[in-house]
Amino acid sequence: MTHLIRRRALLPLASGLLAAPALGQTRRYPDRPVELIVGFAAGGGTDVTARTVARFLERELGGAVVVNNRPGASGEIGLSYVARSRPDGHVLGITNMPGLVSLPIERRAPQFTLNDFEYVANLVADPSAFSVHATSPIRDFDDLVARARQAPETISFGSTGVGTDEHLALVLFQAAAGVKLVHVPFPGAGPMRTAMLGRQVEVGGLNVGEVAATPSGLRMLVQGGTTRSAFAPDVPTFRETGLDVAMSSERGIVVAKGTPEDLVARLREATAKVARDPGFQEQCRAQFTELDYVDGPAWRARLAEADARFRQMWQRQPWAEA
Repeated sequence: MTHLIRRRALLPLASGLLAAPALGQTRRYPDRPVELIVGFAAGGGTDVTARTVARFLERELGGAVVVNNRPGASGEIGLSYVARSRPDGHVLGITNMPGLVSLPIERRAPQFTLNDFEYVANLVADPSAFSVHATSPIRDFDDLVARARQAPETISFGSTGVGTDEHLALVLFQAAAGVKLVHVPFPGAGPMRTAMLGRQVEVGGLNVGEVAATPSGLRMLVQGGTTRSAFAPDVPTFRETGLDVAMSSERGIVVAKGTPEDLVARLREATAKVARDPGFQEQCRAQFTELDYVDGPAWRARLAEADARFRQMWQRQPWAEA
């Protein structure tokens, strides 16, 4: 009987000792492939950036990162998918600014807001650019402005959707130059490039990196950076032409709101390492992608400032109608 009592007395202690390591264990992350959602069709600058980031992020996270294209509604479908996903760090979204900010402003029933995400980091700022077919009769930017003034609403302009950087660059350009073009939205830069090469649209709002990477058949007229791009040093900025227009596609990574702080911190650390990786930087240069790393909290603050600017712009002129 004495031996039995002793054994029973030891059982709670033994079970506690067995459970102790489990209590100290951290969750394994990732425990399945991580999705990196792109809200546009394959082949554009955002898609190229995502696939490059995915390869390097896999190394830092120690698990597979799979790019998943969910195009449509100017990127809203992809971002709303991320916002509604389980907040466990296994669904990431590569964002586009201004779409990340502009879509909730312009939509009557937006599928997400800025408050629906945790912000990992911004990585890229690729200036918006206006390009034409290599054989286009539009000789340069001044010629485009002159033709647009002579024949309003006759020159077609392709973008990747309402509220995207190239569409808002068009809106700002039209207001500054006093002209009106015909806006033609596409589900992504790839389909738009095909339409430009097929002469179905006269001017396309591809980013500098998208044209510089594969310039065959296209000619860049102007770009929306604050300075000339190293990837297109001969192409003037809008501001050099006398128009106060500046616009870029800023691409960063977000996860759903409510993702545990330790996972967000893990993703921020991994993304920072990717941004510092010489191999990643060299790959981006080879793809004509301009880097602009900003950590999550600073990026969120910058987006709040952009939100205020775009709301003022919407009040002056709703761009969905432009």
